[in-house]
Amino acid sequence: MDELKKLIREIPDHPKPGILFYDLTTLLQDPGGFHLLVDRLCERYNGRKVDIVAGIEARGFIFAPALAYRLGAGFVPVRKPKKLPWKTVSVTYQLEYGSDQLEIHQDAVKPGQRVLICDDLLATGGTASAAIELVRKLGGEVVGAAFAVELSFLNGRGKLPSVDVFSLLKYDK
Repeated sequence: MDELKKLIREIPDHPKPGILFYDLTTLLQDPGGFHLLVDRLCERYNGRKVDIVAGIEARGFIFAPALAYRLGAGFVPVRKPKKLPWKTVSVTYQLEYGSDQLEIHQDAVKPGQRVLICDDLLATGGTASAAIELVRKLGGEVVGAAFAVELSFLNGRGKLPSVDVFSLLKYDK
């Protein structure tokens, strides 16, 4: 997967000093890189029953619909507050400094549906954990969580116990 890592631009001190930002837009603009990324994420779930792929705002909206299409599943957006037009279910979760909230339409997942959570990056795991909680509130069964990139040194997997977590690219520091 080194060929994919080479397509990711690393931006030091963004959004604040001491943070190294992994910019996936450079990978996305490369047709071969984008196709390989989607193909590899799909390979993990081929042959498994997935009814819905839930994409987390905002960059999860890039990968989740592609996965849903290839897996023969539907796509559901998980969004920040007040972005969805109909009745929602919400969950508040803790950030390093403060809290945030995610929402999903109350009819987005039916009880018993098998849901794959998808986002671009797994860091501390708070956002993914909140998305999982939303799906479970609606009665969905989380069959996995797929990420393009994982910052494994932040131990986000630790916040996702009992979930099959798959990250294509891992950074250890």
